[in-house]
Amino acid sequence: MLLHQLRERFSHTPPTPAKGRAVALAGALALVPLTASCSPGEDAHGGGLPRTAVPAAAAVAPARVEVIAELTGCEPNIRVEAAELREGICHTKQGDYLITTFPEEKYKRTWLETARVYGGTYLVGTRWVVSAEPKTLEPLRKKIGGDIQRLQGFGPTAGGS
Repeated sequence: MLLHQLRERFSHTPPTPAKGRAVALAGALALVPLTASCSPGEDAHGGGLPRTAVPAAAAVAPARVEVIAELTGCEPNIRVEAAELREGICHTKQGDYLITTFPEEKYKRTWLETARVYGGTYLVGTRWVVSAEPKTLEPLRKKIGGDIQRLQGFGPTAGGS
């Protein structure tokens, strides 16, 4: 009798594909609280883990003017609020710069094409552009990411022909 009960209790029938998916899903969902319990850069005991070299803006991109400004250590003065873009100007010890954000990538591309007429160097990210002197852009790039792009102007020069 005992042997029969043990066989019944431990007999195993292979799971159906639907049961297998349900078990896998349940297992994955059980791990969510474990991974969500620590914020980035902390372990379960509250100690810090080494931070990666990924700029903070990469985690929040595409960002709002205020978010990028905060990451760069400035309080922006919003000077343009339009459907196609928002612009805020920052005055810091590193220099002055303009942060422009766009609701869609196509607006950023159009803005850059227009800026090409004037030339200049810009820090460009996902749906945002920072305009500043080249010496200011590299320190900002280290904080917020993006790519430094030099746009060549065209047309008559200021000195005339």
